[in-house]
Amino acid sequence: MTRAWTGLLVWVLVAGLLVGCSRSKEDLIQKSRGIGTRAELERALGKPSDISKLGPVEQWTYKASNGDVVFVILGDKVTMQATTSPDEKKDQK
Repeated sequence: MTRAWTGLLVWVLVAGLLVGCSRSKEDLIQKSRGIGTRAELERALGKPSDISKLGPVEQWTYKASNGDVVFVILGDKVTMQATTSPDEKKDQK
């Protein structure tokens, strides 16, 4: 019985990872339309893949299948978004 549950748990985790990685930049941007606060952004998109901070400014990065979507948060307000493509990441290295 335990072996069956372990197998099921592994498949659920793999499926969750595949679904999470299959989000596109366009999906993330669409879900974030009209969002004004940090709490709304996290509710809509979940926890970001990466957070970097500089004083009161935070940069939240969400990984997508075709690049990244980056939100700049000042205090509690979402102030800007940008996208990057996988090619841009290679150029920065």
